[in-house]
Amino acid sequence: MERIKNSILKSNLFKTAGIYTMTSVINSAIPFFLLPVLTRYLSPVDYGIVSMFGMLVSFIAPFTGLSVHGAIARMYYEKDTVDIKEYITNSIYILISSTLLVAVIFFMFSSAIANVSSVPIQVLWMVIVVSFAQFITKIVLTLWQVQVKSIQYGVYQISQTALNMLLSIVLVVFVDLTWSGRVYAQVVSLMIFVLISFFILIKNNWLKFSYNKTYIKHALGFGVPLIPHALGGVLMTMTDRIFITNMVGIETTGVYTVGYQIGMIINLLATSFNQAYVPWLYSKLKENIMATKKRVVKFTYLYFIIILLMSVVLSLIAPSFLSFFVGREFGNSSIYVTWIALGYAFNGMYFMIGSYIFYAEKTSYLAWVTFTAAVLNIGLNYVLISKYGAIGAAMATTLIYFIKFILTWILSSKAYKMPWNILKDLKK
Repeated sequence: MERIKNSILKSNLFKTAGIYTMTSVINSAIPFFLLPVLTRYLSPVDYGIVSMFGMLVSFIAPFTGLSVHGAIARMYYEKDTVDIKEYITNSIYILISSTLLVAVIFFMFSSAIANVSSVPIQVLWMVIVVSFAQFITKIVLTLWQVQVKSIQYGVYQISQTALNMLLSIVLVVFVDLTWSGRVYAQVVSLMIFVLISFFILIKNNWLKFSYNKTYIKHALGFGVPLIPHALGGVLMTMTDRIFITNMVGIETTGVYTVGYQIGMIINLLATSFNQAYVPWLYSKLKENIMATKKRVVKFTYLYFIIILLMSVVLSLIAPSFLSFFVGREFGNSSIYVTWIALGYAFNGMYFMIGSYIFYAEKTSYLAWVTFTAAVLNIGLNYVLISKYGAIGAAMATTLIYFIKFILTWILSSKAYKMPWNILKDLKK
């Protein structure tokens, strides 16, 4: 184990993961430290509407762009045989076409969407704009990630969040626009960064404006099978709030969301590490050396232990912390943290396992796992919320992420062979 630890510490993985973690901490700390402000200037109802707006953006995101930014990341490692600039440009063509189609369908059902989500119908068009803008910024972030340019990645991401939060303070606190001020801030800040993103892509010569049917077909072949996967993931994160909104009330949704945000600190740590881990893992898998694979597996088991312990620590300190950190109307949000933190610990474990499926380009595996988990999540939320109230939604989150992790591990072992049965070697 000591040899494994020293190997990791001396590698670029540890350094890059540290930068990504610091970036993610700073990036998340900005809205996190706004909680005392927003929970005092927004009512639980206002906070609930903001939360549901975000859920709608997440819901249509898999359909705007069709998840082809993942294909860009994968094809970057084949840039010797693939014209990556032309590939990126054709991916943007897919984004534009799919967004227009989604916009038409979305507004055909706008009345029903507004009724279910409690988001006023007059701002639903902003959901489309935000989803489109997020995809453009993801392309830039993806390119910096695969090039291991973690500093540029961090500066870009932090700047975008800082602008978003600054506009939120101005519009919510000083202009007194309540929930709409938070929504407008997202739209304006993202559109500014769409312009910045295109400037970066053009300046770095990442675009080549020509139509390539082969690249479009490949990108769609990679991304479309991920729609059930991405949609399933979104359904898992939005089902709880949809059920709470309609079974308990939008006010409870606002309180639940605050507790959810605290529990998601575990997801922040897992995601930031995974951003550095994936390029490192792919490079190791390409070597195809059994000794290296064994070290990777041992490190993965160590990671599982660490992230589970982190979730326990967070759940213990959350009640006393939230008692003074958020507004009085949101004080009860701490009861949701334990379950959410544990659920996202399992999700972080899923990240480590799911990477092998992406590498093997067996994305349909993830699609079925996530979609199956999402369907189960609907039933669990209904049953547990009916019996226990909003806390039942947090319980469902933990159970579903655990099921998703186990199912993914089973399929991952079939998609790409790794020596997972070496637990006995840890004692040596």
